[in-house]
Amino acid sequence: MKGIGIGESDFRGLITRDNYYIDKTMYIKDIIDNQSRVILITRPRRFGKTLNMSMLKYYFDCRQDNKELFKGLKIMSQEEKYTSKLGAYPVIYLTLKDAGLMNYEMMIMQLKTIMMELFYEHRNLLEGEMAEGERNIFNKVLSANITDIELINVVKMLSKIMYQYYNKPVILLIDEYDVPIQSAYVEGYYEETIKFFKTFYGITFKDNSYLEKTVLTGVSRVAKESIFSGANNFDVFTILDNEFADDFGITEEEMDKVIEDFKVEDDKKEIKRWYDGYKVGEKEGIYNPWSILNYLKRKELKQYWVNTSSNDLIKLILKKSFTVKDKIEKLLRGEAIEIKIDLETVIVGIENNEDNIWGLMLGTGYLKVVEVVDLANKIYKVAIPNYEIKLLFEQIIDNWFKDKVIGNDLRSILKDLVTLNLEEYKEKFKILVKQMFSYMDVGENTAENFYHAFVLGMLVGLKDSYYVNSNRESGMGRYDIMLEPKDKNGNSFIMEFKVYKEDKEKDIEETIENAKKQIEEKQYEQNLKERGFKNITKIVYAFKGKEVKMEVY
Repeated sequence: MKGIGIGESDFRGLITRDNYYIDKTMYIKDIIDNQSRVILITRPRRFGKTLNMSMLKYYFDCRQDNKELFKGLKIMSQEEKYTSKLGAYPVIYLTLKDAGLMNYEMMIMQLKTIMMELFYEHRNLLEGEMAEGERNIFNKVLSANITDIELINVVKMLSKIMYQYYNKPVILLIDEYDVPIQSAYVEGYYEETIKFFKTFYGITFKDNSYLEKTVLTGVSRVAKESIFSGANNFDVFTILDNEFADDFGITEEEMDKVIEDFKVEDDKKEIKRWYDGYKVGEKEGIYNPWSILNYLKRKELKQYWVNTSSNDLIKLILKKSFTVKDKIEKLLRGEAIEIKIDLETVIVGIENNEDNIWGLMLGTGYLKVVEVVDLANKIYKVAIPNYEIKLLFEQIIDNWFKDKVIGNDLRSILKDLVTLNLEEYKEKFKILVKQMFSYMDVGENTAENFYHAFVLGMLVGLKDSYYVNSNRESGMGRYDIMLEPKDKNGNSFIMEFKVYKEDKEKDIEETIENAKKQIEEKQYEQNLKERGFKNITKIVYAFKGKEVKMEVY
């Protein structure tokens, strides 16, 4: 049996070391068939993007004979239209995976280093003819001594030099194009970065007659107007599109062969539960390749993808956007939710734009589409793809609250609640609210659903022993939250949330009394009583900005 090349993203290395390879060479055919001059393909991290880009590099590159690398693979059985492209073009291969750094100056320095390595790979071009100014800049790039203006222009300059040297148009491959953009947002230098790349890509793509085709890959689709406005004949293919659907990830058919080759038929059902569930366009049953390869190597069913992926942007957004937490709570119960999705991510202010949040989460692999509700208005039903991602959501929710209360973690607060140590619960909860809300913009006019979502997120920690229900009918109305113990002898809870306007004690008391009156008049406890629950505790929360008053009865 061939070995597993964990983390091997170089196609030549994978093939020459005789590692196990799922044949994805028909991706080459799909790229050739696509008529767009600039192609952006977005897929979740660790879905084989870099390996596929490396494969394109070795296939098209005219500088060396790579026929042996593709011997016996699917692309070589295709017609001459495709096989004739083997070794047909000079190739510029650029990866930005290491360009996400702590500040703008460090990012620019790293880009200059990346360009230095790229130009060193093509140093043979110095043997050919080029303008004196281009030769000077070429040598400056090799010493990582170019100006920022020169940096913006060097890829276009290199494509021109290569075109003239080889007398052939150039294939440009840019992998992980969005890493520096996402890092810039997380680290706080987004505006400078987006201005740089808008100019960089505009100069590189626009009216560049030296390029045959450009292929970019990344995780997210950054809005075209913010970065690619200068690109002509530009097409984006996301996980909602049928194009390139089979080219990334492991399909059901491919997985059947993997299971047979590695003789793990006994684990087939559990492998599917853990790592299957992704959908690209209309193609269902896509497995996460990183997790599968790690499982095959270690023969252990556990989290692999989530421990290596960059979750910084997702965590930052969810930390700031408590309005999505009630929907996440439904997802964790195994429900599909109906949402509007915009995959053209506008990162600035994304935490305040739910459409963009869900789009980013879908594109980065945290969700899957289970039904197209209204294509024209971008309405979809989505769910969590598999058990591995479900565990990640639970961990993220736990981390929202972890260590935010001095001397107490979330488990301690929840324990005080369910054991009816309610005075301690109230005090710890007040501290939690004050400390958590200091991390985000919470105004005095914040709506009830914000606080509702906050508490829902906290209560997910009780999922093993409680059913956490939200906004469901009981009696003559809809309660805010009901905690129903899985053990009928346990303590159950009804929670109601209100916002008070003034700091006057009278106004606070009136708000609390109105909430209590609502619980009683609407008979929220009726549903619990009818099903035999006796230990029912009611809690009213009255919020104002970062302050909360509570009454338990």
